[in-house]
Amino acid sequence: MRRKYLGDVSIVLGGAAGQGIQTIQDLLTHILKAEGYHVFAMREVMSRVRGGVNSTEIRISDKRVSAYLERMDIFLPLNPEATKRYNYRITDKTFVVDEKRIPMSKIAKSLGSDIYKNIVAVGFILGLFRVEKYIIEKYIKNYFKDKPKFIKNNLEAVSKGYHIGKLYSSKITIDVKKDKKIAKELYMDGSEAIALGAIAGGCNFISSYPMSPSTGVLVNMAKHSKNFEVLVEQVEDEIAAINMSLGAWYAGARGLVTTSGGGFDLMTEGLSLSGMIETPLVVHIAQRSGPATGLPTRTEQGDLDLALYAGHGEYPRIVLAPGDAEEAFYLTQRAMNLADKYQVPVLILTDQFLVDSFYNIPSLNPTKIKNKHYFVKSTRDYKRYKLNSSGISPRGLPGFGRGLVCVDSDEHDEGGHITENHSLRNKMVEKRLRKLEPIKSEISPEFIGSNKYKTLVVSWGSTRGVVKEALEKSNRKGISYLHFKQVYPLPRNSLNYLKKAKKIIVVENNATGQFAKLLRREFGVESSSVLKYSGLPFSVEELVKKLK
Repeated sequence: MRRKYLGDVSIVLGGAAGQGIQTIQDLLTHILKAEGYHVFAMREVMSRVRGGVNSTEIRISDKRVSAYLERMDIFLPLNPEATKRYNYRITDKTFVVDEKRIPMSKIAKSLGSDIYKNIVAVGFILGLFRVEKYIIEKYIKNYFKDKPKFIKNNLEAVSKGYHIGKLYSSKITIDVKKDKKIAKELYMDGSEAIALGAIAGGCNFISSYPMSPSTGVLVNMAKHSKNFEVLVEQVEDEIAAINMSLGAWYAGARGLVTTSGGGFDLMTEGLSLSGMIETPLVVHIAQRSGPATGLPTRTEQGDLDLALYAGHGEYPRIVLAPGDAEEAFYLTQRAMNLADKYQVPVLILTDQFLVDSFYNIPSLNPTKIKNKHYFVKSTRDYKRYKLNSSGISPRGLPGFGRGLVCVDSDEHDEGGHITENHSLRNKMVEKRLRKLEPIKSEISPEFIGSNKYKTLVVSWGSTRGVVKEALEKSNRKGISYLHFKQVYPLPRNSLNYLKKAKKIIVVENNATGQFAKLLRREFGVESSSVLKYSGLPFSVEELVKKLK
């Protein structure tokens, strides 16, 4: 049966943990991007070291994409369990690359080990795309340069797979346009984008305790630490992480904490401390499915309420939620400056889908956002919590100037000394809360579509890509899209878009419509919700149906 794939190819690879699925993804995406294709890769990983079924979906497209498809054009299972698990997605249009079509196991064993199956698979896929063989060999040599004794067999494995793939390419037509400019683009996952954005924002300290899916940020910060003089501290627990970061900011550094929902639970007292002593703080929360351990390697947008209400007492905070790797870079850079400017905790909400997905990005400009430090050189009469109309008191640093920089977790007077004066207590609470008003003008939502709309689709965070593509495929008139990057406090100008709509549909990866509830609470806006909470993100096809 002859098959034709035009403009967009969805390749799904499945196998047990330890079978090299990640290696296949790395090689295929880097080589195909270098060939000039847009690439997007999403992983689904089971929470176990060995066994189970892991998968990666790679989309090769002639346009920029950041969402996954339910449709499988090419399915390559490395074991029978993968076929069973993804059988519900296999249709008569799916080209299944099993042992009958390509004897991966036999070829691998002829080379001395079953571990070469994944490289045979790489060769087969690249043969279908008719990539020049010398390019593939160059990448294989570079990828395994630290394991020189395996290079020869890997080259033979990829060659055998490539030969079979080229034979099948006469039956399978892949027609995806290439653009040479894409070869020069950046390619990274959301974790690296967060790390680089933090560094671009002047971050020079990170203290964290590993917790999936946030650990990639810590690893990437460590990877870049020598080049950018970042002090990296893997601490004993989450309480130490947030308190150490507060200490870094107090001393004049710019710190980052990366964690997930369960780790952030332990940090909430430190968050409240940041609110009281008005010391800046930036925390990245990579959401996963809860409660408790939940689905530790899957995705969800279930921690918005946690970010909004964590910590005792009332104090201002900022909650940001990037939609893809590019936004993750710029919003993290912006977070560093916003924390410094307003002396408040800034929480960056991502999720497993965003941080573990890979994207090709045209460019990242670290000078696009100007970094600015807002601390002052103190004088002898310096008052850390001086009352003023803006609510933002001058922030001094210990040893920088002649004043005493006194901070206290108890309620305090202008000098930072403990007080139980009720009138002064009122003034201090009101001073801190006054910061919320100017923050509402910081980051506007992104509006996509015609101004002549009756229905407005609203989303936040990582659903941006799938909503955008689903609306493009729906091609419906009278419907536009509003994507929130700053989810709290809600941008002041967003109300104009919401008021204009006759119907509002909020798309979220949670069970209770947390952002829809926030819109109702803040603006009195009623909406319908499209929700998903299975541990998987929305597929494009699924969202097209739900929006209809």
